[in-house]
Amino acid sequence: MKFYLIGLCLFFSLIVQSQTNIEKQNLKYNLNESGSHFFQITFLNQTWLRFNENNAGTLVQNKPQSSSFDIGLRRTRIQMFGQITDKVFVYFQFGQNNFNSQTNSTGNRKLAAFFHDAVTEYKVSKNNELKLGAGLTIANGLSRFSQPSIGSIMTMDVPVFAQTTVDQTDNFSRKLSVYARGQIGKFDYRFSLSDPFPITSSGQNLPSLSTVSNFAQVGHQLQTQGYLMYQFFDHEPHTTPYMTGTYLGKKKVLNIAVGSIFQKDAMWKKNANNDTLYENMNHFAVESFLDMPLHSSKNDAISAYLGFFKTNYGSNYLRMNGLMNNANGSNLSANNGIVNQGPNFGNALPMFGTGSIVYTQLGYLLPAQNKESLRLMPYVATTLAKFDYLKGLSTNSFNAGINFLIKEHQAKISFDWQNRPTYKIENGNIVNDERKNCFIIQYQIFF
Repeated sequence: MKFYLIGLCLFFSLIVQSQTNIEKQNLKYNLNESGSHFFQITFLNQTWLRFNENNAGTLVQNKPQSSSFDIGLRRTRIQMFGQITDKVFVYFQFGQNNFNSQTNSTGNRKLAAFFHDAVTEYKVSKNNELKLGAGLTIANGLSRFSQPSIGSIMTMDVPVFAQTTVDQTDNFSRKLSVYARGQIGKFDYRFSLSDPFPITSSGQNLPSLSTVSNFAQVGHQLQTQGYLMYQFFDHEPHTTPYMTGTYLGKKKVLNIAVGSIFQKDAMWKKNANNDTLYENMNHFAVESFLDMPLHSSKNDAISAYLGFFKTNYGSNYLRMNGLMNNANGSNLSANNGIVNQGPNFGNALPMFGTGSIVYTQLGYLLPAQNKESLRLMPYVATTLAKFDYLKGLSTNSFNAGINFLIKEHQAKISFDWQNRPTYKIENGNIVNDERKNCFIIQYQIFF
């Protein structure tokens, strides 16, 4: 591990030296003289260097490894969007996610990029009171972290559990949808009717029908979603459906919001008589978001979030997941018998399930002589979860880190430490095993 840390420190210092004078460039073409009609392109790349203490039984290319070091592209994206007329807005996003040496599920490392978004929106009212959109989009209900602007997030990564069906019945959290969104006074709203993808097209091995609920492989129902937010101070931007992570003191924002997702007969299981029973999927969240400057003379700022999520995927649903998992197998039989779906190796932890979750994050942008200086923003985040399947076992995870903002979000280096739970089987029962750590350095370019 010592050599890994030395290498990471050298990487960090070289990037800082090469990027201290970076300037933001807007690739924007105005379609009229005033610039009210435009088309713009942006690029994002998030490179991870990671050391992970692996879960018990982890295999990397069929070799047991108690720890791993890997390099990967967490996200590489191209956005193309524009206000084509006074009424018509278009948005496209193309890219790839979770690209490292182990996690390209297609079996071909050259087949990773795809369209994330392809949506057209029509502005019904003169301002932003009502916009109607349709296409492949992330616009949805539940939470701001269900539709995050990942180029502006404060923590190393978003709480992915808020993207409740990610890569199960959606396309990396996007669905084919029609929606209405807008801002009326201090209220910001969005309502979506989505046509989710069947789980059978996910490209993953599907679990057999059992007494534990899972996504139904027979039948198809539409999904309804809603989100309502009250804004006490500044209004948040409304150009795209994506919601900002932190404004770095440029806005005074305090919001409260509620959201929900509902799909009839989305899940299925079998009972003791081997009959097939269908169950609804029904999620609810309430949250508050604070992001504002503190002292104008110091150019410092605070960012905070608190959210409560009640997720219902049916009886005892649980899904393990590891972000850009650094491993690809386990030598424990049936993945240690812990879950009905998802790997229990590498950096995986219980991420999605029927139960309740409290998520918090807090960050502080340290004072600087001016807003254009190199900035530091430390943060902490906690995920406190109780899932029915684990019957009260600890599923809490903790993150702490710091952002080195070379040019705000356009060029930044972030360091993150995560402490997470792991599990084992004793006498036929699931029990907590030793907790594991993960250390990541990320270099982000976004322009």
